[in-house]
Amino acid sequence: MAEQSLRDNIARVYERIDAAKRRAGRTDTVTLVAVSKTQGADNVAAAYREGLRIFGENRVEEAGPKAAAVAALVAPSPLPQWHMIGHLQSRKAAAVLPWAALVHSVDSAKLASRLSRAVPPGQQLPVLLEVNVSDEASKDGFAPEALAAAVETIVELPGLRIEGLMTMAPLVEDPEETRPVFRQLRLLRDEMARQYPAASWRHLSMGMSDDFEIAIEEGATLVRIGRAIFGAR
Repeated sequence: MAEQSLRDNIARVYERIDAAKRRAGRTDTVTLVAVSKTQGADNVAAAYREGLRIFGENRVEEAGPKAAAVAALVAPSPLPQWHMIGHLQSRKAAAVLPWAALVHSVDSAKLASRLSRAVPPGQQLPVLLEVNVSDEASKDGFAPEALAAAVETIVELPGLRIEGLMTMAPLVEDPEETRPVFRQLRLLRDEMARQYPAASWRHLSMGMSDDFEIAIEEGATLVRIGRAIFGAR
């Protein structure tokens, strides 16, 4: 992707983030996670040079080597931060630890337990719990009505630090139709914060290229944006 196009895309995304915050009357921080799945290390390094610092990956097999390649390309600058945003199989849980600063997609107590066992003693891995708010069979995540019971177990696991919730809205023609999904996640987060105040609950990871403005209006603190930055894959 041409550097000027990438620069323009990033600027437009930040403008849209700021406009959505203004509409919602928000003055807090909304963090952009650039979804770099399928993007080569050169493209990610170019985005880094344009000011992006946090990248989201979907596949463990792709992320580790890419993180190493990007680190070499941007050296001696500070390393970018990498987030695991895709479905993570329990048997691959330990593979995210060398590179993931935050796992957005803890979608089962089994995965949480595997991650907990893999974290070295004395360390903590920040995680978000994925909720299938829209109840789609094609999506992973806890059912909203099962979330509290899962939190009760996960909050006690050593090595994990719950920092909030994540969801994916349905693919719809009108982004406004995603609003109830994002609103429900925010309400769920607020309820979990009341029931389990020992956890942080500071993050709501929701919103992608087609609907991130609605997500911000409903309280998103992390937006996962790929196509609007890098173009269609």
